[in-house]
Amino acid sequence: QVTFYEDKNFLGRYYECDSDCPDFHTYLSRCNSIRVDGGTWVAYERPNFSGNMYVLTHGEYPDYHHWMGLNDRLGSCKAVQIPSGGRGHIQVFEKGDFGGQMFEATEDCPSVMEEWHMREVHACRVLEGVWVFYEHPNYRGRQYLLPKGEYRKPVEWGA
Repeated sequence: QVTFYEDKNFLGRYYECDSDCPDFHTYLSRCNSIRVDGGTWVAYERPNFSGNMYVLTHGEYPDYHHWMGLNDRLGSCKAVQIPSGGRGHIQVFEKGDFGGQMFEATEDCPSVMEEWHMREVHACRVLEGVWVFYEHPNYRGRQYLLPKGEYRKPVEWGA
């Protein structure tokens, strides 16, 4: 379950959600804090699961800076099904269509530049688990959720 609050520090009107919600503007005019009581969720800037996305795990987010939000606008959310057991496994490629050098990971990587000396990732295969790409090193910037599958170019994961 996830609860969205209009004001910072879990104050003001709120909306409790336990399933996907394509548009919660009828419940809230803005969102300044979030409490995730269970599961992993993705909140989207606009209705119908569009716009910037923010991956939310169990915990408290007292203001939008804590989920790396750009402002107090959120319009929809959905639950993320994380496969139980096992570790994630991803292959990343320096060129589109799985070209160039390929690197594999089974654990988080805060910086592809430092880890593999790559400036950017242009294709990937998510072999196991669900991965989150970040626009900038050290888990900063826009987020992109990648479930199991093949992504031949950045536009296929929403970049």
